[in-house]
Amino acid sequence: MDVVEMRMLRWMCGVTRGEKIRKKVIRDTTGVRKLSDKIQESRLRWYGHIMRRNEQYIGRKVMAMEAQGTSRRGRPKLMWEDCIKDDLRSKGLTGDEVWGRGRWRTLARNIDPT
Repeated sequence: MDVVEMRMLRWMCGVTRGEKIRKKVIRDTTGVRKLSDKIQESRLRWYGHIMRRNEQYIGRKVMAMEAQGTSRRGRPKLMWEDCIKDDLRSKGLTGDEVWGRGRWRTLARNIDPT
């Protein structure tokens, strides 16, 4: 996704890859943050929402479920919970911060480049 996004930003600026302008310069010019950062922010916001709900909430029940049977050959599928763990690790969070809604929102947020 980041590749496609960068391609669109270059097209918006009228710049080609042959001109060898760095991604950071293009992002600073357009004032656009990486799409993967926006997705991470949304994922963490949703995680906080789910964790603040009570134990009977269907989303909490689904998070605790485990699939029965054997897995297929090859690389395991990427799970949402694994993405959340990576996001928490990259932001330096433990997950206990979700109980303070306002504070969680600020911690999960990625800063805009402008």
